[in-house]
Amino acid sequence: MKQMSQRTSRRELLKLFGVGGVGLVAATATSLRYAEPAYADQSTAETENSEAVSSEAALQRLLDGNQRFMQQKRQYPHQAAGDLQAVATVQHPFATLLTCADSRVPGEIIFDQGIGDLFDVRVAGNVVTPEVLGSLEYAAALLGTRLIMVVGHERCGAVTAAIQGGALPGHVSTFVKAIKPALASIKTKSADVNQQIDQAVTANVQYQVEQLKQNSSVLTQLELERKLKIVGGRYDLDTGAVTLVT
Repeated sequence: MKQMSQRTSRRELLKLFGVGGVGLVAATATSLRYAEPAYADQSTAETENSEAVSSEAALQRLLDGNQRFMQQKRQYPHQAAGDLQAVATVQHPFATLLTCADSRVPGEIIFDQGIGDLFDVRVAGNVVTPEVLGSLEYAAALLGTRLIMVVGHERCGAVTAAIQGGALPGHVSTFVKAIKPALASIKTKSADVNQQIDQAVTANVQYQVEQLKQNSSVLTQLELERKLKIVGGRYDLDTGAVTLVT
């Protein structure tokens, strides 16, 4: 991908993402019309997820939702029939999640969000592959999300496989290979394998965040313009808590 100028326009970004043809450009151009909601009455989901939501506000919104989830005080926002219809033809997610493809880490549930609130990218080990990176660039540059959170979780099977090593079936080794560089950043390796895995989960999140910042001129430019914030979090399977680790 070519380097972006200091003031890259959305039109230029559309050209960058134009590989999908006219249909993709038309669809994404429609999604960028923040001032033109699909319905005249403009639902709460449409209003709250507009471009006006700052990176800091988006992060706080996620953390507040996680607190509600932990305390069993979930509000189940944006899950009514009207919300479903409001995002049927256009989407304005306020945040993007890169999470592990694990059945115990459903983003909308652990952050108490609803339909159209989050742009979810899920892959084993929450690793940054070219396809994942392209998906995150799409969300930030074309959908206008102001926050990307990489979320790892304790007792992650992909991280465990990276630590234990050994032969793996099929293509499982691909995401394990993407995690192994993160293990080098662990300064003190405990003799306890569970502690090793716990340290590696955090190290992997931090490593993947750095991969996003180092390998994407699109995301880097948006960060420089203060239009995007990239953070890492760790999800506790036992308590439901998400803790920031970057």
